[in-house]
Amino acid sequence: MQSWAVAFALINAVTVLPAAAQQKTEISLSRQPGIFYMPSHIIEKQKLIEKHAAALGLPGVTTKWVTFSGGGAQTDALLAGGVDILNTGTGNLLLLWDRTKGGVKGIVATSAQPMALISRDPHIKSIKDFTANDKIAVPTVKISTQAIVLQIAAAEAFGADQWSKLDSNTVQLGHPDAYAALSNSQHEVRSHFSIPPFTFLEMKNVPGAHVVLNSPDVMGGPLSQAQFFTTTKFADANPKIIQAVRAATKEAQDLIRSDTKTSVEIYKEITGDKTSVEDLLAWLKEPGMMEWNLEPQGTMKFAAHLFKTGTLKTQPKAWTDYYLPSSADLKGN
Repeated sequence: MQSWAVAFALINAVTVLPAAAQQKTEISLSRQPGIFYMPSHIIEKQKLIEKHAAALGLPGVTTKWVTFSGGGAQTDALLAGGVDILNTGTGNLLLLWDRTKGGVKGIVATSAQPMALISRDPHIKSIKDFTANDKIAVPTVKISTQAIVLQIAAAEAFGADQWSKLDSNTVQLGHPDAYAALSNSQHEVRSHFSIPPFTFLEMKNVPGAHVVLNSPDVMGGPLSQAQFFTTTKFADANPKIIQAVRAATKEAQDLIRSDTKTSVEIYKEITGDKTSVEDLLAWLKEPGMMEWNLEPQGTMKFAAHLFKTGTLKTQPKAWTDYYLPSSADLKGN
């Protein structure tokens, strides 16, 4: 991943890109590993963006999907022009929206499954038990959804002015690498702010693994962890692609609800996940695991925290500030 200096240089560059942009028919999209991103796997397998673009009068569209281990690498790729559309967390969307002065906005949310802080350290029962030497794996330090939920939890546990108390404990690891670390009894990383399916894999396969906290308890309900977003320049130049992404996402979410088994089989095919269909279906029956919704959930509480702590320089008045107008009919929060 590029340094923060380079990343912010790229962010600044977005604001001075030429206003003119060509309508594209070759679209590149990125995502991270995990069940959170199952709608994107269905979209890829069934070529749903291509299908809906053609129905909107834009035939010949092709898509290329790239998987990154963390949201920071994804945002670097977007700002450098390497990808057109991201599917990643709320923290990255809000940060880019703020830094580009509205030059990056959401299209639709894709999922809001619960995240869980899991530890194999028997001494850690709550976040108050972490010492200075205890490491917590998150996909991107300070700005990933997991890192920010941890800050909100720290503010609740230690006091509002102590929101960053556990920042120094976090280390950057993609979810597959964090799972591998927890599975290795000799590894210094013994805790991971995890997402499905890694939450379930860790609880099933890592000796002593237990849940320290989960995101719905911290946030008071579901939190959109994955959403599609892009630059407003791309959106303005490619309105039919934006419509196609929304329609494709809804079709994929509807399939997950109506034919979960087929959806899981597609997920396994695209990702190469070796988890059994039976396990995946069982996990999707757990509380909160069928939160597949177009509307963003819990994002304003998230944004309020980021503004209060100075991470965001601008406080959004509503979630529609950081989403494209094409999503304004949704009942988000």
